[in-house]
Amino acid sequence: MQKSEKRIFLAGAGGAIGRRLCPLLVEDGYTIYGTTRKADRVSMLEDMGVIPVVVDVFDAGALRSALVASKPDIVIHQLTDLPLGLDPALMSEARVRNARLREIGTQNLMTAAKAAQVERVVAQSIAFAYAPGAVPFEETASLNIDADDPAVAVSARAVASLEQQVLNGPFEGVVLRFGKLYGPGTGFDVAPPGGPVHVDAAADATRRAITLGEHGIYNVAEEDGTVSSARARTILKWDPAFSLQPE
Repeated sequence: MQKSEKRIFLAGAGGAIGRRLCPLLVEDGYTIYGTTRKADRVSMLEDMGVIPVVVDVFDAGALRSALVASKPDIVIHQLTDLPLGLDPALMSEARVRNARLREIGTQNLMTAAKAAQVERVVAQSIAFAYAPGAVPFEETASLNIDADDPAVAVSARAVASLEQQVLNGPFEGVVLRFGKLYGPGTGFDVAPPGGPVHVDAAADATRRAITLGEHGIYNVAEEDGTVSSARARTILKWDPAFSLQPE
C-alpha cells in the first residue's frame, strides 16, 4: 500500500478488528488517533504506534471535542459492544447495548465527523442481517428489519440505522458488511458457517476502503454460498485469504 501522511480517527481501536488494523495503518504511514473507553488499554494502543483517545462514544460533547481536536481526514467506525465468543449467557443484554451503540453511538460519531469536515467515513456493519431470500446475498438484498424474532429485528434495524447515517453524511461513506468474525480476539478459532471472515481479512478490507472504495456498501466475507463479496474483491482488490499470522 502507498504511504500516506493523512490522519485517521479510529473509533474502537482496542476492539478485535481495531487491534489487527492499527499496525497495518501505522505501516502505511497514517497518524492514528484511536479511541477506547478503558484507560487500561492506553499502553496497548501506544505500543501499536497509536495516539490514544480515552472517550465514551455516548458522551457526545467529549467525543466531538476529541475528534475535532485530532483534525482527521478519515474516520473509521469499528465500535461494537459484544461479549467474547458471543457468549449465549450474555447475548440478550449485549444485543440491546450493541443496537444502542449502532444507533446513538453512530449518531454521535457522525455528528462529530461532520463538525471536523472529514473526507471519508469507513464503517463496520454485518453481512448476516439479510432477510431470508435467494443466496448468495448481494449488497442490494433487503435487511431483516421485519423479522418475526424481535431480537433479530432490533439488530437489523440498528444495522440499517448505522448504514444510513454513514451513507447520508456530507462525506464519502463506505460501509463494510463483515461476515461472521473468527480469529484472534474474536473467541472463535475456526470459521463458522454462513459467510465467515477472518479478523485479519476484515482489517485489510478496512485498510483498502480508505483509498479504494467508492461510496456505498460492500459485503466482506468468505464465499461459501451465503454472501457474495464480488464487489469487494473487484473494487477493493480484497483477498479473503489475507492473514497477519505467520505461515
